[in-house]
Amino acid sequence: MPKNILCAVDGSHIADRAAACAAELAKETGAKLTFVNVNTVPSERMAQTYFWDETLVTAIDAQIHSQLALAAKAAAKHGVSKSDAVVITGSKVAAAIVAYADAKKFDHIVMGTGVTTELERLFLGSVATDVVARSHCPVTIVR
Repeated sequence: MPKNILCAVDGSHIADRAAACAAELAKETGAKLTFVNVNTVPSERMAQTYFWDETLVTAIDAQIHSQLALAAKAAAKHGVSKSDAVVITGSKVAAAIVAYADAKKFDHIVMGTGVTTELERLFLGSVATDVVARSHCPVTIVR
């Protein structure tokens, strides 16, 4: 039974379903729930390029926090009154999720996937597939 659940969200409809699934699992098991969003281009790196300005950086930060707030709202709707939200950085999303889960001792990961066919997986790849392959703990994939 999970005690510490990590749920990856990115603002997509599939991530919303993953947040609801993670909330239900946390409620049923009494586990702690943390939502994570991976920022692949951190503000410090954006600030070093000439085509990014403070308005764009602020907008990206606001969007990330909005995505995490929506996940927390979904959790509350499913009966989880307290959840944590974290923004992590990394150029490879799957590697960042797994590294964070390892470092913080999560024992279950929940995430969504939009990849539905082997052909899509072959050409586009799948963050979820990569997380499953790298993870030390069970991973629930939501479609």
